[in-house]
Amino acid sequence: MALALAIALTGTGSAQAQACLDKRQIQEAVASGQIMSLDAVLASAGVDPSAEILNVQVCDQGGALVYVIGVLAPDGQAQNLTLNAQ
Repeated sequence: MALALAIALTGTGSAQAQACLDKRQIQEAVASGQIMSLDAVLASAGVDPSAEILNVQVCDQGGALVYVIGVLAPDGQAQNLTLNAQ
């Protein structure tokens, strides 16, 4: 049972990873206007401009592209944000 669960979780992780764009695809999507730039998304969400961006992904979530962003706030608080990319 535990092995089946581990295999199922591994399969889910792979499927989720395939739903994310690579860096080149992100650049092309921004250049073509398919998604907003990271700066525009962060500004529209009111994210503190002095926050440190730890990592960025663009993934398909239910048919819509979203930014999944790891952010470190100036006060040391880390959080993951999921923001609409379109």
